[in-house]
Parts: sequence; C-alpha cells; structure tokens
Amino acid sequence: MKNYKLNQRLNLNKGFTLIELVIVVVLLGLLAVTAIPKFIDLTEQAQQANIEGMAGGFATGVSLARAQWEAEGRTSDGQFNVVNYDGSNLILTTENQNNGVRPGYPIGLSDGNNPNDSLELADCVDIWNNILQQPPLLTSDLSELNGVDTDSYKYFAAVGGAGPLSSCVYFLKETLAKNGDDYTAPADENVGNNFSYQPATSSVVININQN
Repeated sequence: MKNYKLNQRLNLNKGFTLIELVIVVVLLGLLAVTAIPKFIDLTEQAQQANIEGMAGGFATGVSLARAQWEAEGRTSDGQFNVVNYDGSNLILTTENQNNGVRPGYPIGLSDGNNPNDSLELADCVDIWNNILQQPPLLTSDLSELNGVDTDSYKYFAAVGGAGPLSSCVYFLKETLAKNGDDYTAPADENVGNNFSYQPATSSVVININQN
C-alpha cells in the first residue's frame, strides 16, 4: 500500500515529456505564423486610416478658410488676399493665370511673404497649426524628430516642387524609413504615408506607400 502511494506521488510530480514540449513549440509557431501577418495588416490599416483622416480634416479646413474669405467679400490688406480664420490671420493665394494659381487658398500667416513665391518649411508648419483644430505635433526639423521628444511628434513636414506650384508634404512619422534608431528625411512623396497640399490649386493628395 505504501509503495503504491509513493509511485502515485512520483507520477503526479512528473513534468512534460520531450514530445509534449515539441508539440507546444510547434503550436506556438503555427499561431505566430498566422497571427503576426494579421497584426501587421491591422497596423498598416490603422496608419492608412490615420493619414486619410488627417488629409480629410486638412482639406476641410482649407475649404472653410476660402469660404470665409468669399463670404467676407474677398478681403485684402491692399497687398495680399487675407482672412482671419479662427483667430489666425492667414494670407491666401493671389490669382495668377499664367502660373495656374487660383485665388483664396491658405499659403501662410500674414507675415509679409510674397504669396506667389516658393513655399518655405515655416509656411507649411504655420498652415498645419492654423488650419487644423488641435493638430498632432508636427516638425520640419529632422533633429527634433529624432531628439529627446521624438515620441511627442507625430508628423514631419517637407516641401515638394518649386515656385508657385510648390506643395507642403506631411508625412506620418511612424511610416518613415529609419537608419538604425533614427528616422531619415524622405526624398519625396514616394516614401511613407503622406499627403500633399498645393495652395495654388487647393489640391490635397494622399500617398500610401507601404513598405
């Protein structure tokens, strides 16, 4: 009777066999193979939804600024088309048919810049911060993007094109390429998820470039 109880205790304390461990490892591998691609796909879908939502809100802001300018009788300060949009004094494009520039679209703040000159990075940042309501934190400085506050920044601004038809390009930070731990400056709109805004035509174009 005593021997029986001793053997029973030994059986209860016995661990997994090698075959059982192999089966568990195989099952975990199968789960990883099937689950990881779905997780990656969901991440890409979320990033795409993010850029589409921001582009839609941005285009709406541009349209509202122009509509207010029209409603107020196409206001001008004597040099530039201007509008006070939600407390911000915006300068707007001046019509130039030779260059294909349509009037009344935000191109910066009322700081004396010629609205038909090439866009500057500061203009793109100003437009972002004054067209959108509570916009995600944006920078045009790569050192800031990779600095101690990198987690705070969500978007990176660049300028595309040149002259009156130049554009602001807004990149979703987490879709940019990296060199080690640092994000690299995008060469053009074919990198990462982004949208561009061309004040000359009010065009807002979404670019989805999945890696």
